[in-house]
Amino acid sequence: MAGLSDKAEKPRVLVLCTGNSCRSHMAEGILRAAAGDILEVHSAGSRPAGYVHPKAIAALAEIGIDLSGHTSKHMDEFLDRDIETVITVCGNADQACPVFPGQVQRHHWPYDDPAHASGSEEEIMEEFRRVRDEIAARFRAYAAERRGAAHASRPPEARA
Repeated sequence: MAGLSDKAEKPRVLVLCTGNSCRSHMAEGILRAAAGDILEVHSAGSRPAGYVHPKAIAALAEIGIDLSGHTSKHMDEFLDRDIETVITVCGNADQACPVFPGQVQRHHWPYDDPAHASGSEEEIMEEFRRVRDEIAARFRAYAAERRGAAHASRPPEARA
């Protein structure tokens, strides 16, 4: 008898950074937009800042992704979940990253922290955009790789 428990869950991806206020949220939003139909995407931090940076929210809003409902979370909230892939986006999170139950893959893709940018408001916003665009390029490519792998693993009659 088939039930809800027989339904295959989407693989979970956890994006980690130290503060979980900028880079990890941008990556989470971008990856969810690109592959949320095939991946369950979350973000967290080793020392969460307690907020999502307003300029990270603004930078993603410019490309049609809404982060306004995101919250800053500690990575320990995910220790009891099966996490297939952990992606760290800053050096400190890579060093502080525990092994999660079910973890199969780990990637370390570091990006500059736009929260440390200085200058005028526009110069700071430009730094957020630059980092957003770097994250978008890598995470959209990753989504395409995952989508290709998911397609290739389906039986020929299920491929469209």
